Amino acid sequence: MPFSKPVNRQLLHTRKIECTGYHREDGLWDIEAYLIDTKTYSFPNKFRGGIQAGESLHGLGLRLTLDDNFVIQDAQAIIDASPFAVCPAITPRFALLKGLQIKTGWNRHVKTLLGDVKGCTHLVELLAPLATTAFQTIYGATKEKREEEMSANPEKKPALLDTCHALSCDGEVVKTFFPRFYTGQTTDKQNN
Repeated sequence: MPFSKPVNRQLLHTRKIECTGYHREDGLWDIEAYLIDTKTYSFPNKFRGGIQAGESLHGLGLRLTLDDNFVIQDAQAIIDASPFAVCPAITPRFALLKGLQIKTGWNRHVKTLLGDVKGCTHLVELLAPLATTAFQTIYGATKEKREEEMSANPEKKPALLDTCHALSCDGEVVKTFFPRFYTGQTTDKQNN
């Protein structure tokens, strides 16, 4: 469903975020995110002398290397374009992500670790879509392994349940695909 028709307007700013997931030959996973900000107009910049229309104001990225359990084995941050000379100096700090696990509370945890003056706002913003890209990449590729684990431990609630509206334990998706963990109302017909 498209947006409603907008009022006449002028494009001024574009932010592009691209996230990709790779399975490495050593069995680990590389999840990468890159952000580019551009303006439709040129403007002065003390550090760079000026930024031309269409030139990257921000160009930065993150690569997290993960194991099958979403534990970060390596973390790299890069800044190719920025409005200030000091910006790239923060990239080594993102190595603090090594050893962390992407799981419930991830966004809150990384903001505590790397938010505000302890990091780069734009790199920290990339960690949320990077985490969901990790799940999309690893979960999809390890479906058989997860199904085996669920068979071996049928009472263990799958980690994705109750993580969004669609996967609510009282909803139709869980009722259909994970009936053991369904907590919603059942009809009398189903109870008999």
